[in-house]
Amino acid sequence: MDLQIALLLGQDGIVNGAVYGLMALALVLVFSVTRVIFIPQGEFVAFGALSMAMLQAGRVPATLWLLLVLAVAVLLVEFWRWKRGAVVDWASALAWCVVLPAAAAALVLLLKPTSMAGQTLATLLLIMPLGPLLYRLAYRPLADANVLMLLIVSVALHGVLVGLGLLFFGAEGSRTTPFSEARFDIGGIPVSGQSLVVVGVTLLLVIAMFLFFGRSMVGKALRATAINRVGARLSGIPTELSGDLSFALAALIGAISGLLIAPITTVYYDTGFLIGLKGFVAAIVGGLASYPLALAGALLVGQLESFASFWASPFKEVLVFTLIIPVLWWRSLNSHHVEDEE
Repeated sequence: MDLQIALLLGQDGIVNGAVYGLMALALVLVFSVTRVIFIPQGEFVAFGALSMAMLQAGRVPATLWLLLVLAVAVLLVEFWRWKRGAVVDWASALAWCVVLPAAAAALVLLLKPTSMAGQTLATLLLIMPLGPLLYRLAYRPLADANVLMLLIVSVALHGVLVGLGLLFFGAEGSRTTPFSEARFDIGGIPVSGQSLVVVGVTLLLVIAMFLFFGRSMVGKALRATAINRVGARLSGIPTELSGDLSFALAALIGAISGLLIAPITTVYYDTGFLIGLKGFVAAIVGGLASYPLALAGALLVGQLESFASFWASPFKEVLVFTLIIPVLWWRSLNSHHVEDEE
């Protein structure tokens, strides 16, 4: 291996690590707020990429029908809860179940966007509400369950979404038009404009999340819920709404990740699973609690995968997932056992 090959592999590792970093941030966010290890996070990536591909092909994405069905189901559940005397936050319910799905349907069916910006907005409107709708249907009734029970639900939900992905998009993969077709030569290393878009958007998202959690009241409420849900609830913070927001952010991050990688690699209905798992490895490096360590772990995973593809391509996935073993061993030696919260 000469220096030029090493630089090329390093560049690929940074681009891949940026996407894994977004996955890791979403997983840490959801786990810290709701204690859910969200296995289906990768499905948002695949659904976002393939919905964008369908829009660019002039077709109506099947995710629109999934969104509308979930919205109706959640509305019925909320009405049933209200009839049984439960307190229902109708403002947030109408936002997730009526306003955003209606906006997505109007944009896709009536306006039929043809520009890249319009199709991107339509894709984000299609995917982002799926997060809180899935949370309300699958996880909120089990809010007091232990982590193992929530993990089992996540695995089941992953299987359902993968099956729906095959039904919606078929077994054939798709690519989308890149956001930038520019080509650069930096020190003899060819760099595509799309790779710079991936890294740039990731940096912007990380900065936006830092400002959101550090400066906004909503972000501080999410942090308080993540640190102590009982204390946050006693302080008047609606923890159920925190779950909605964390899943909405996770779905939004997943959709953006799908839009970023779809021009670089062919995306299939089940591509998101492997991407989500690598993001999970990075999140484990951060202990499912630290955003900076999760980002560092994502870059490590990206570099390890890139260089392993050169030295031992058939074993690159094995090497990446083996990373989780020494990390867990090291964390078991440096942490104290605590009982499950609540």
